[in-house]
Amino acid sequence: MNEANARACATWRYETPLDFYNFNPTEIEKNVQYFLDSSNHFYGIFEEQEFAGFCSFGEDGQVNGGDYNVPALDIGMGVCPDLIGKGRGIDYVEAVLNFACKEFDPPMYRVTIAAFNQRALRVWSKAGFHPVNIFEAKLQGVAFVILVKTV
Repeated sequence: MNEANARACATWRYETPLDFYNFNPTEIEKNVQYFLDSSNHFYGIFEEQEFAGFCSFGEDGQVNGGDYNVPALDIGMGVCPDLIGKGRGIDYVEAVLNFACKEFDPPMYRVTIAAFNQRALRVWSKAGFHPVNIFEAKLQGVAFVILVKTV
């Protein structure tokens, strides 16, 4: 993740109901630094050299209140709002999984997705993930689904 792409992510604006994922516009610098912090393991997703989204590996993919006791590689992902609903989600997920396999060699993959985000739940299910837990996030008051896929 470079600074230009981190700035792009920090200013993306999603339509309802995905506006839940919008960053606070008064905290752009803080969010840019979070994306650039190497301990958060953020990487860009590109489509023919055009920045299309980001992925993260590790704690960034977890949501407060979830049960993450089973060893797995947590994955977070965001796609540019202009590319949502274009049918490319499965391609992005497969590319992220291929990269994760080579880079981290995990025993299992895990994603945590807001329960209202049916589009994302369908894409990750299509990639072979299955739900193992549903919980309400303490801070957001929103239900989340934890899905896993063994390697």
